[in-house]
Amino acid sequence: MTNQQERIMNLSFSSPRWSPYMAGALVGVLAVLSVLVTTLVLDKPKYLGASTTFVRAAGLIEASVDAEHVAQNAYFTSKKVKVDWQMLFVVGIFIGAFVSARLGASSKLETVPPIWKDRFGTSAVTRAMGAFIGGCILLFGARMAGGCPSGHGLSGNMQLAVSGLLALVFFIIGGIFTARLVYGKGGA
Repeated sequence: MTNQQERIMNLSFSSPRWSPYMAGALVGVLAVLSVLVTTLVLDKPKYLGASTTFVRAAGLIEASVDAEHVAQNAYFTSKKVKVDWQMLFVVGIFIGAFVSARLGASSKLETVPPIWKDRFGTSAVTRAMGAFIGGCILLFGARMAGGCPSGHGLSGNMQLAVSGLLALVFFIIGGIFTARLVYGKGGA
């Protein structure tokens, strides 16, 4: 096997970088398993997705302050404020990313990445505010679109849905546009 073939097939959990082909195949396996578990075991027609989790988490936090308001809110009523499999999926994403970074010896504590520092300076507060505002914009867009990139992009494409294919094209275009806008021509 050549060095290039070895890199393509690399699936060592302790490697700092996985083969994109193997990682893609594993995401495909995860998607199929999620469909099987949610439809056959949980008897729900739900697929991979994450954005509703953040709405439910906001509802849970708000319910701890004013449960009556949450109970009367039409949006929270339609989304059923609860801890469900999607919330555990999102928690698993964070835990999996952390474990993977630790196993691959690629984790480091970094409040301001070099690409951000080059464009905006070294302020961790500015970086945190930028990340928070960007996250709010992304979550608003995901809720407006009726789903997030994992819901539309992964699950939609897995079903060969035209809406999923279109969403994926626009995610890529939006990502390129945003990277150029935020970081300039060298940022993408």
